[in-house]
Amino acid sequence: MTEEHDLVGRIAALQEEVDQLRRAVASHAVVDQAIGVIIAVSGLRPEQGWEVLREVSQRTNTKLRVVAAQVVGWADRGALPDPTRATLSTVLAAHHPPLGRALVRRPYRAWGAEVRERSPRA
Repeated sequence: MTEEHDLVGRIAALQEEVDQLRRAVASHAVVDQAIGVIIAVSGLRPEQGWEVLREVSQRTNTKLRVVAAQVVGWADRGALPDPTRATLSTVLAAHHPPLGRALVRRPYRAWGAEVRERSPRA
């Protein structure tokens, strides 16, 4: 009976590990997509895009995967929540001053619409 109990416990632990890995993979995909959005709009290198995303997360006290999902949503819908938008503008300006200032002056919604207009139609 003890051996069976140990196996049940081990199976439960392995299932929890699988669930955690699935969540991590899904979160990682969104983070990678958000980095892609940031480097596309800013011309920064991928490692700089990661730093921008991380910094926005820290400054807004928002989980990284939540900020990443907001940035990916911005690319799709053209809108960001105000705290994230303002912080992203500030952080981009610090990492890429000429571009950051231009993005701060231009509304993000308008910029997002421009992205969709330039995208090829299916």
